[in-house]
Amino acid sequence: MRRSNRGTRRARRARRAAGALAGAVVCAVLAAGCGIRTTSVPVDAGAAPSRVPCSMSAEDVSTQAMQGIPVQIYLICASQLVTVDRSVQIHEAKSDRIRVAQALLDELQEEPAADERQAGFSTDVPATLQISGARGDDPAAVLRLSEQPEDLPSEALAQIVCTYAESESLASDGTVLLGGPGNYAPRAYLCTSETKARPEAVPTLGAAKLS
Repeated sequence: MRRSNRGTRRARRARRAAGALAGAVVCAVLAAGCGIRTTSVPVDAGAAPSRVPCSMSAEDVSTQAMQGIPVQIYLICASQLVTVDRSVQIHEAKSDRIRVAQALLDELQEEPAADERQAGFSTDVPATLQISGARGDDPAAVLRLSEQPEDLPSEALAQIVCTYAESESLASDGTVLLGGPGNYAPRAYLCTSETKARPEAVPTLGAAKLS
């Protein structure tokens, strides 16, 4: 009878040991499945995404709308020329060239709005710059600036050229004829894809092309 009791106790101890081992195995499997690490290793998740410059939300664009004629001007953003929507109080088809040129120049001289500055936009066009029409033997399409075009910051000149090039009344075949206050022959300027990408270098066709 004593032998039977000892055998029963051994069997019970064996069952308990087997149960404990099985439990340990289950815990290990669950830990692996839940991604629990036994060591602490730094993980590089990369840089946090930043706001994309030179872009404005539809809400930001809608706030720029005013009563008037919609136009586009070129501002500087990320060292390139990027179009921005504006509205002017003239009708290009019914207005003379100088009024159109002055209205666009006014917009280029205006400091960008707060939301535009936040998106990275700026302008280099001097606030003191003025514009007038052809004089003397100038071709009729010439626009005279109060400063020599080549004396302006290159980015400012690129802004003016590309903005005027978008206007049918100010440009012929995309060519803008600009002169300054001095007795220098005006020159022909082009707005190309390279001009927009690198506004520090504005291509010119030269005064000889005006004749």
